Amino acid sequence: MSPNTVKLETERLILRPPIAEDFEDFAAFCADADTMRHLGGVQVRPVAWRSFVGVVGSWHVRGYAFFSVIEKATGRWVGRLGPWQPEGWPGTEIGWGIARPYWGRGYAPEAAAAATDWAFGALGWTEVIHTIGADNLRSKAVAAKLGSRYLRQGRLPAPLDLDVEIWGQTREAWRARRTGLPA
Repeated sequence: MSPNTVKLETERLILRPPIAEDFEDFAAFCADADTMRHLGGVQVRPVAWRSFVGVVGSWHVRGYAFFSVIEKATGRWVGRLGPWQPEGWPGTEIGWGIARPYWGRGYAPEAAAAATDWAFGALGWTEVIHTIGADNLRSKAVAAKLGSRYLRQGRLPAPLDLDVEIWGQTREAWRARRTGLPA
């Protein structure tokens, strides 16, 4: 799947693969201590660049990765979110990170729902997980809004080496919830 052909839209957001012009906002996102508290810690600009090109590279190697999340009303980059499964990851994740100025607007669950639909449909995933730090109450609330539940404890691979809670759900549970039919 070519990254150039993927674009998802919600009522307020556009999700698309990252482009070079997104890097300045991505680097600012990675430099914010509050934003990065549960995302592996602050990244200096050269490390943020490596993270950014890792996402871009995943689009080309795997056909998916985090989307850049763009606010329709302003055209502003507001975060990165979507399917993620680097080497050694504990499953097929829909992860999210919204820049601090945009917290509290419901963008994470809105965009994650679109990304989950896409992962189950276009990618054929049978399960989505969310790796969440035990003290990350905001992400647990987003996961719960999506219909996910705590599944098990897990560990993120090096260089993160973090113990996490793994939340998630099956494709069947997702589709039943979305259609209102029993799973």
